[in-house]
Amino acid sequence: MTKRSTVHATFTIERHFPSSREKVFRAYSDAKSKAKWFVGPEDWERSDHKLDFREGGRESVSGGPPGQPVHYFNGLYQDIVPNERIVMSYEMHMDETRISVSLGTTEFKADGKGTRLVYTEQIVFLDGHDHLAAREEGTGALFDNLAAALERKAQAA
Repeated sequence: MTKRSTVHATFTIERHFPSSREKVFRAYSDAKSKAKWFVGPEDWERSDHKLDFREGGRESVSGGPPGQPVHYFNGLYQDIVPNERIVMSYEMHMDETRISVSLGTTEFKADGKGTRLVYTEQIVFLDGHDHLAAREEGTGALFDNLAAALERKAQAA
């Protein structure tokens, strides 16, 4: 029998990008742009990224190390204010097991000629399958990917 548990946690990550709020927001809202940075590590197998960016719309992607359990992300957009904020609820699964449910808020704030992104996540980890340090590290890696994608786009312009 599985021992049931819940662990609640919250974390905030702040990043500065030298791009405008509009460009950073577009990296979230445009399916082709987001598919370039919203991915796991390079060696992970991955599924197609699906994005229906609107209030009530859904987003999903999955992936994982070859031969290991597959991580599934399934989100629902709760609130969108263009160039200002995105609020999404989402669940994470590892194979068939739900490991967490979260509420993530992304704020886009003008910061000189760039953008200060503030991401806050409120999580409930289920049955000991995941933990805060791993989630925070993974989310930080996604924002590293976002920075690299924005830089590549700026260099191409």
